Amino acid sequence: MCYAIVIENAGGNFSGYVPDLPGCVATGSTIQETEQALREAMEFHLEGMREDGDPIPPPSSHVEYIEVAA
Repeated sequence: MCYAIVIENAGGNFSGYVPDLPGCVATGSTIQETEQALREAMEFHLEGMREDGDPIPPPSSHVEYIEVAA
């Protein structure tokens, strides 16, 4: 499955989360590190859901960029 992720600058590092998987979060020193940490967190999160017998939510978040004058 392909889930949307959000990575934000948290000052001294980066933090990320998966909107369709509440509670699935990760941090890293760089965007790339955070993305890799999120990938691992997502696999772990989904594995736990399967073990608990919880339904796996389908990806439903949609991401777009909108350009505006700043």
